[in-house]
Amino acid sequence: MIELKDIRKSFGKLEVLSGISMKIPKGSIVGLVGANGAGKTTMFRSIAGIEQCEGEVLVEKECLPIGLLLSNPEYLSKMTAQEYLIFMCKARKVEEFDCNKSNIFDLPLSSYASTFSTGMKKKLALTALLMQKNQFFILDEPFSGVDFESNLMINHILQKIKAAGKTILISSHILSSLTEICDQIHFLKAGKIDRSVSKNNFEKINQNLDFIDIESKLSQLDF
Repeated sequence: MIELKDIRKSFGKLEVLSGISMKIPKGSIVGLVGANGAGKTTMFRSIAGIEQCEGEVLVEKECLPIGLLLSNPEYLSKMTAQEYLIFMCKARKVEEFDCNKSNIFDLPLSSYASTFSTGMKKKLALTALLMQKNQFFILDEPFSGVDFESNLMINHILQKIKAAGKTILISSHILSSLTEICDQIHFLKAGKIDRSVSKNNFEKINQNLDFIDIESKLSQLDF
């Protein structure tokens, strides 16, 4: 179980997270949806301990270690993809691994990771998280910028992770990708959980989306 209790985060006078409380059961996939600037990335970084925040983040021992996939992974300029994978495994004291066998996205491991496209960088970072044998995965927009075939593979990877009893917290701008795999979806709006929807009510999501009032926005344009 992972539990967030009244998580708050401000940058100066700007409050980005305004009292987030939620539970993420072990072995589940929980989705997070919200407009740009809603606070998703800040929330993920706070849970992973990269950002300091107010409130409590409680993670049971069985849900450790945590693997965080950022939406825009960055790499050292002179580090090859294979060197990155080795570094990430050594950082978690994982001694037995095979970079070539784990290269399920067929990435050019001898090339510098910093020269990769956005999608390739994301696939490399995800490969490293899988090789680390993490128990709790926090995935910020894993489907964004990735080709169709890789999206399908990532979808299957997530289901395999869940089947192994591990836990996933995931965000995506592609709502349909979350309704296919998640057990619950939370809607983040202005730094707060606006509402939460369980799997048996996913068919009602599109009827109630109100992040963007499309008609009122379009009415401002002159076609």
